[in-house]
Amino acid sequence: MIITYHGGECFKVSQGDLTLAFNPPSKESKLKVSKFGADIVLVSLNNPDFNGVDTASLGDKVPFVVNGPGEYDVKSVTIRGYLSPSQYDKAQPINTIYSVIVEGVHICFLGALGGDDLPIEAKQELDQIDVLITPIGGDGVFDYATAYKRAVQLEPKVVIPMHFGMTSGNKDALKLFLKEAAAEATQPIDKFVFKRKDIEGKEGEIVVLQNS
Repeated sequence: MIITYHGGECFKVSQGDLTLAFNPPSKESKLKVSKFGADIVLVSLNNPDFNGVDTASLGDKVPFVVNGPGEYDVKSVTIRGYLSPSQYDKAQPINTIYSVIVEGVHICFLGALGGDDLPIEAKQELDQIDVLITPIGGDGVFDYATAYKRAVQLEPKVVIPMHFGMTSGNKDALKLFLKEAAAEATQPIDKFVFKRKDIEGKEGEIVVLQNS
């Protein structure tokens, strides 16, 4: 599996011939648009910074779009969406947390989750997470301290931070998150390439990805 970060909350997850896009920004967003074709697009919040389904369409490839709570089974990928709050966009206060299982790897994507806690349903059902992707930058979503606290609660094998450095107010979020986790500052990597066996036994290892 290959995970790459495209800034904001946009991630590309590739497994073989399958490509998933999480929260790609639209052309109306001020965020950098990374155009790549995806088979499945997951949108956690209906905001131009995260709902760029058009930018994840390439050529004749039209992605299957998941944009809210519920259960989905698409191209052998099992997806569960959990209703959650967000303060990122006052006009759109509903965020979706996604639990995604791709060939036995469990990815939990928190999206633009705000407040200071996880919704009850998510706390009860989310377990055995391999990769947790969490916002850390505040500004309407989890800040660095809350993000680390909830990451500990969810007990993932790997934690990938996102939503940092987007504004002047959260430019130090990554440094503060690493300090909160008592983790050494490491050089961001271009992509996270792994097999499930590679992360067995890990406990909350933080992987920082370079904005592609």
